[in-house]
Amino acid sequence: MDVYGVNTVSSTCLILYLTPSHFHSKLWEWLDYYTNNPRRPTIEMASQADFKDRQFLAVIGDEDSVTGLLLAGIGHVTAGADAQKNFLVVDSRTETAAIESAFDRFTQERKDIGIVLINQHVADKIRHRIDTYTAAFPAVLEVPSKDHPYDPEKDSVLRRVRRLFGE
Repeated sequence: MDVYGVNTVSSTCLILYLTPSHFHSKLWEWLDYYTNNPRRPTIEMASQADFKDRQFLAVIGDEDSVTGLLLAGIGHVTAGADAQKNFLVVDSRTETAAIESAFDRFTQERKDIGIVLINQHVADKIRHRIDTYTAAFPAVLEVPSKDHPYDPEKDSVLRRVRRLFGE
């Protein structure tokens, strides 16, 4: 496939930068598939209310990744007695249940988070949750860490793109 760029807008919305020749050749295939296939995937549009108040990033990752993003200014703690942070530092002693709890809190409970960044090696620990997450907001993006390189074969967003193109 002649893709020269992928921009993830959300877990269900992708912007692909295709070479003109590949786009032209695939355009009619896509149109035919979406108009003639009764089992085609449904496309859900997010309303403005869905993203209006989503102004923060959340991060689940190793200490270096979280620290770097906090130094960049993404840190936020909610007001009130049940103050919640928008980050989770994961190390070798962090239990999978704690990672799942943070993921659920950031994606389901917190309505002020627009993007969840998660180190790919951490996402592997809760891969079943990442792969089944389909909401438009917040977007879940897998990122590499200093000690664990990025593997595009594991990324659920890129797998969805490949499935869309029939590869």
